Amino acid sequence: MSSKAAMSLAITDKTLNRREVEQQALKGEFVTLIACHLDEVDLSRLPLAGWVFQHCTLERTNFEKASLEGARFVSCRGAFSSFVGAALEDAEFLGCDFNNGNYRRAKLGSVNFARCKLTGADFTDGQALDVRFDETLLVYAKLPARSFRKSHLRQIDFSGSDLRSCDFRDAIFDGCSLRNADLTHCRFEGADLRGADLGGLTIGNAERFKGAIISYAQAGGLLAQLGLTVV
Repeated sequence: MSSKAAMSLAITDKTLNRREVEQQALKGEFVTLIACHLDEVDLSRLPLAGWVFQHCTLERTNFEKASLEGARFVSCRGAFSSFVGAALEDAEFLGCDFNNGNYRRAKLGSVNFARCKLTGADFTDGQALDVRFDETLLVYAKLPARSFRKSHLRQIDFSGSDLRSCDFRDAIFDGCSLRNADLTHCRFEGADLRGADLGGLTIGNAERFKGAIISYAQAGGLLAQLGLTVV
């Protein structure tokens, strides 16, 4: 049996406070929390690397500056949770609802978000190296100056989001939306936008897509603004 398996612990259907979580964290155990309730609990600065949160409620939970390297959040609900300055390298968020979460200045190296709801989430100044989003709602999220270069973006809704100065060069958009997003100073050279909803794009701001690939239908929508018809 591995040392990790020997030191593992599962806690199910409990309402926990900071003291109880801290006791387990300081033992160095790899804890799995199943259907536990930690709403509004202060877990800031705790060593929670490798922990698993499964079907937990984490609304307004404070993870600020916590060590969460390799942690897994599965089917959790954590609206307005704060991960400000947290260490989240190699963490996974799978099927979670963390709308309006705060990830400012978090360390996000190799973090994976899949099938998540991150509406209104704030990733400003996050240290994001190879952060991945897949089938995720990022409506009205704040993601300024992020690099998505050469990424395959699949089923991501960026509608209304702050994407200023993002790098989308050579990215592929597959079933995505950029409708009404703030794309000021973004780069799209070589990007394939044929699988993106460009609603809200006008002739006046189309120049920001210079070098990108769009479909005939998308081009027709732009030209229709000038009274022209593509046949």
